[in-house]
Amino acid sequence: MGDNNNKSGYELRSDLLGMAIGLCEGRVARLCENEHLKPEGQRQPVNPYTTEDVLFEAEKLYNFVQKK
Repeated sequence: MGDNNNKSGYELRSDLLGMAIGLCEGRVARLCENEHLKPEGQRQPVNPYTTEDVLFEAEKLYNFVQKK
């Protein structure tokens, strides 16, 4: 991130997708951990993240980058 080289649009979008995947993975992991803290019989299944979830997060990140 401290790199002074400008990234191409493709590189930026690729990086943002990676960040979005990390955010989605972290969210699902936290939900799973919270479910495991519940007593047996009260736990609910945790849905995995979808491609749409990743794209939504990436779009939010991209919009942030575009703001001046």
